[in-house]
Parts: sequence; C-alpha cells; structure tokens
Amino acid sequence: MTKKNNRQPNRLIKEKSPYLLQHAYNPVDWYPWGEEAFRKAKEENKPLFLSIGYSTCHWCHVMENDSFEDEDVAALLNKLYVAVKVDREERPDLDQQYMAACQALTGQGGWPLTVFLTPDLMPFYAGTFFPKVSRYGISGMLEILPRISDYWIKENGRVVQAAEELTGALNRLAADSRSGQSELLEDQGRQILSKAYAQMKQNFDQKDAGFGAAPKFPAPHQLLFLLRYGAKHEESAAFEMVEKTLQAFHRGGIFDQLGFGIHRYSVDSKWLVPHFEKMLYDQALTLLAAAEAYHLTGNIEMRDLAKNIVTYLFRDMQAPGGAFYAAEDADSEGEEGTFYVWRLAELLELFGPEQGQLLADYYGVTREGNFEKGLNVLSRPHSDPEFASLKGLDEEELHNLLQTARIKMLEVRAEREKPFLDDKVITAWNGLLIAALARAGVLLEEPDYIKQAERAAAFIAEHLILPDGQLQRRYRDQQAAISGFLDDYAAMVWAYLELYRATLKEEYLKTATAINKKMIELFGNQWGTLNYSRAVEREGLAPLEAEAYDGAIPSGFSMAVMNQFRLGRLLQEDGLQQSGIKLLGAQAKNLKKQPTAYAYLLTALDYRLTAGDSLTYCPAGGNCDLE
Repeated sequence: MTKKNNRQPNRLIKEKSPYLLQHAYNPVDWYPWGEEAFRKAKEENKPLFLSIGYSTCHWCHVMENDSFEDEDVAALLNKLYVAVKVDREERPDLDQQYMAACQALTGQGGWPLTVFLTPDLMPFYAGTFFPKVSRYGISGMLEILPRISDYWIKENGRVVQAAEELTGALNRLAADSRSGQSELLEDQGRQILSKAYAQMKQNFDQKDAGFGAAPKFPAPHQLLFLLRYGAKHEESAAFEMVEKTLQAFHRGGIFDQLGFGIHRYSVDSKWLVPHFEKMLYDQALTLLAAAEAYHLTGNIEMRDLAKNIVTYLFRDMQAPGGAFYAAEDADSEGEEGTFYVWRLAELLELFGPEQGQLLADYYGVTREGNFEKGLNVLSRPHSDPEFASLKGLDEEELHNLLQTARIKMLEVRAEREKPFLDDKVITAWNGLLIAALARAGVLLEEPDYIKQAERAAAFIAEHLILPDGQLQRRYRDQQAAISGFLDDYAAMVWAYLELYRATLKEEYLKTATAINKKMIELFGNQWGTLNYSRAVEREGLAPLEAEAYDGAIPSGFSMAVMNQFRLGRLLQEDGLQQSGIKLLGAQAKNLKKQPTAYAYLLTALDYRLTAGDSLTYCPAGGNCDLE
C-alpha cells in the first residue's frame, strides 16, 4: 500500500479494503465495484475488466507485479476497458457469482479471478492468472486484451448473446440443484450419513492422513462430522481418522512450528510444504476440531494443537477492541514463505554444530532443503518421545532444550520482514472464532477463552450490528460497511449459541434468536430455501441463491440449517425445527449424489436424526442437556 514510482493514486486510494489499497498506485485506472464504473462502461460501450482477489493471495501479488504494474498492460486496460477491482472477502457474493461463470467457461477456478463483463454485468470470458506475455501455455495480457476488445467491437451481438446464454444456464443450474422435497425421511437420512462415512473412509489417506491427493486443504468441518458420527455410531475408525489428520497438521509444515497457527493448505500430500498465508477461519475451525477431538479421545496432542492455535491468535491476530483480524500474507520480501523457512547453516551458526544438528534433525532440516533454493519448511517428523528415544535423551531435557531454542529462533525470525497483516474484521469469520473459543474454553477448561470470545462478540455488537438488527460485513479503520451476507448471520447465530452454552447468560440466547429471525426475514426466498445475498438494485444484481456445499468453511446455508435445529430444540419451537427440515430437504438430491461435499449439512442431518449433539458437556453450574 505504498506509493510506487512517484505515481499519483487511482480511485482505490479512497477504499478501506487492504487488497484494493495494495493496487492504489498501479498505473491501471482502477475503479471500485459500483455505479461510476458501470455508467462509464455503458456510456463508452466498453467491456468491464473485473479482477477479484484478496490481500494475502500469492498469485494475486504475482499478477500485480507482472501485469498491473506494467505500463504497457495498463495502457491497454485504460484504453479498451473499464477496470474494476473487488476484494473477494468483502464481496463474496460477487466472487461466488463470477467464479461459477469462470468454472463454467474454463472448467477451473482460483484467484486472482479475471472476468470480462458486458456493461450489464454479464460474463462472457474468464480465467484466473494472466501474465504480461504468453508463457507456460497461458495467454498473456498483451495478447488477450486487444483480441477480446476487437471481438467485442466487431462481434458485439454474438458476445452479448453468449453472455445472456451463459447467465441463463447458470440460473437454471442453480434452480436444478433444488430437489423440491419437503423433508428427508429418516431412513433416507441414515443411508446418506452411512454413505458419506463410507466415502470418507475410502478417500482417507492412510499413509499421510487427510483426504484425497495433493493439494490438501485442512477442511476441519469434515473432521467435525466424523467426530459426531464416531461418537453416535461407535465407529472408532472415525476418531482414528480425525486424530491422524490433526496430528499430521500439528507436526507438518502446514503448521507454523515456531509461531504456531495453521497455513492455508499443503501443496504436497505429506502436509509438509504449505501455501503460507494464514486465514482466520482456518484457525477457528481447526481449533474447534482439535478441542472436540481432545474432549472425545483424551489425546493430549489434540489439546496442545488447540492451545497453540489460541496462542497464535491472541498474540498476532487480535485487535485492541477484542475482535480478530482476517489474515496474514504468504509473501514477504517479494517471495512466498521467506519469513518461515530456514537453512541448515543458519541453525548450525546459531546453536553450534552439535545442538544445531540436533535441532535440524528435530525439525527435518537438511542441507539440500525441502522447499526451494536449499531452504526448509520446519516440520516435526517424529513425536517428542520418539525423537528423545532416537537421540538417547531424557524427554524433559529435550523439552527444555526445544523451548529455549524456539524462543531464540523466534527472536531471529522477528528480525525478518514480517508478512502483511490484513487488519479488516470480517463478521462471519469472527463468528466462527467466537463459537470455537467459547466451546474450547469449556472443553479445555480455559475460562479466558470464553472471556475473549465475549470480548469479540461485544465488538461485533457495537460496531457491526445496526440498530435494526441487520449485520454489516466488514469493519476497518473506524468504518463498518457492506450489508451482511448469509454466512455473516449464520456464523453469528452459531457464535451466540456457543456463548450461551458456555455461560448460560440469557442475553446470548436472545441475541441468537433475534439474528436468526432477521436472517430468515432477509434471506428467505420463494422456493423455501435461502439466498446468499440480498438484491442490490443500484448494481443491477438479483439476489444470489445460497450454495449448500462447503468450501473452505461450512456454507452459510449449512450453518443456518444447524442453527434452526439447535434453536428449535432450545426454545422448544416446532416452527424452527420444521424450517430446518424444509431447508435440509431442499438439498436432498445433492446430499444423495455427493454427500461428502456437504460435511456440515451432514452434521445438521445427524443432529436432527439423533438425540442431539454427542459432544454435549456440562458448563460450570449449567445444564448438561442444553441441546
């Protein structure tokens, strides 16, 4: 967000989004998403060049440096298009809508997302990363910008027709996903749960843990389902899959072995080399899964993982007012992972030959390196007892040595350029963390976790809940903005339910009920399901129907369904239960076809079909059967 080459800033300089501000000194004449850009496109009959990304995205940085910082590329964009930048974390509705178009057109997606739109905001061409010049089989910006503009001018009617057909096809696809069933019969539901569990067992990586092949994402909501399924159906294999996976996280390079916190995903199957950004939602959900795994299995490493994540969150991600920031970048010093990686020579110099080699063996550091250019991502190939036995050391002696060495290595690392911190507060992600902290506080007997969850909730209530009960999506630099989306409401209902369960304060149950009521009022639709966004008339956008499948976090739809069941049981209101059943039934077709893509919705289904949450516990002085 610094001034570059003495350029004057573009319009993005007035924005609050760290991602948009990162592009404020590009030579590209960027517009934020809004009427000014749309009007210019219509008046000049130019396509919109839409670029969607986020501040901690490595490939977004690469495309900026390669293309958007280039004067030749900027000249073409400024002459032929109206260029628009969008932060996907602020506007997940736009990201969802245009990512679907990209996937339909190309068969793939990712960030940065690049979409060419008509002035009426209909997509007609899309892709992800585009370099300045063509390479690696990817068309370059200098090639595609004039070509698409020429096609727009000479074949305008065909372009508009194709855009209309694509938009219509995407709308029909969304409609076709609704099953029309009013409810799932009990036998069907149990069959779906059984099928999902069997598929997870089949897809489980017995060697390296997790599911499927590389790249591997944490996906803790899958673990939450397995924990409940294992507890209710006495499936010890479910617990084993969870424990092995969380242990692989904790010992792998996907976990920051020195500063703690989980990285975005692993590029390999061994959880060794990560994509280094750290997202708040991954911390929240992994914390929750680890705390629940410890509660059900007594595995001490699960407790340690949970507590280490909280240490990272309170130290590096908590705002002065109590809420939590969005993310930390993957890059520093112009390279990905530079802040986190080590050379063998560094350890030998820092600790001497004998102790340095011992630490290198402990953290899997070699002269050749496991990353790039002789650099190493730290991991722990062995458990502490195993390593102590291998080296003939006393476990307590090893523990003390490691603690001293870790502090020294953190001091050295602190001298490096730290990754960029995206300091905006996202309502939905804070909701997830509030829920996780409240539950973990009870399960791990850590009352301060509950206290900090209450502080974060108070911040949201003060800054992001309007007097009429509506939520705002984002807070940064003393400004709350952007009407909340379905996941903002659903996550905050979950947060307040967990606060109520942890504290038994009636105010939290009342707030959960009020936000849930407002959510149904704002996002309910004529099909009896839920929209993800509300209509934005000035942008010409219709309400976006909610997707039920889980991405990096449980879908807003799935969280909403679980909330109906939990609130219905707590308040003894059959109407809420029936609402949950109707929403669940609308996804029956999808659940039967590909159940593992809907892990948190499966958790809600399991909750409905059984006596409640198998993770019921007794808050101090409270009712053990709150659910």
